[in-house]
Amino acid sequence: MFDKLVLASNNPGKLREFAALFAPFHIEVLPQSAFAIAEAEEPHGTFIENALAKARHAARHAGLPALADDSGLCVPALDGAPGVHSAYYAGKDGDRDTRDARNNARLLAELARHADRRAHYVCVLALLRHAEDPQPVITEGEWHGEILTAPRGGGGFGYDPLFLVTTSGCSSAELTAEQKNTLSHRAQAFARLAERLRAGV
Repeated sequence: MFDKLVLASNNPGKLREFAALFAPFHIEVLPQSAFAIAEAEEPHGTFIENALAKARHAARHAGLPALADDSGLCVPALDGAPGVHSAYYAGKDGDRDTRDARNNARLLAELARHADRRAHYVCVLALLRHAEDPQPVITEGEWHGEILTAPRGGGGFGYDPLFLVTTSGCSSAELTAEQKNTLSHRAQAFARLAERLRAGV
């Protein structure tokens, strides 16, 4: 078992969530920015391919085990969009908060003509022990809900203010961090990863 890994992301929201999830295992999660690692290209059409590409890139440059999370929001009425393009659904310009606001606005506009507002978050985790790991640990989680007609709540990030958690009646952005870390797609994928960690990976 290792005591630290590099997270193949510069997203501060993801870093906070993973640091909390890994804390019980006494594994320190370091952002790839700590090693001056640039964001990897994500040219693939599936979450799993992008997660593996990001993890390999980070492991190769940091010389540490690496974890990558490729996740996004899939809306059946939009043929699965924004999907793997969730982070840049409305373009790449601006900082993260600006892009999030623009992405949410586009999602609402695209869904305006649809009665079906079902949606689900997808998370694929890829853990590599080293850059050339031939048997990466891959786990997946899904979180089902609906898209609201207006944002609610000030927590979370990304599409969280629009994602209605139907089991609670709250948006994802209205949940506490602790609640989200037990319900979310990322939490589900991590629970499966935790089983592997407890088994010694």
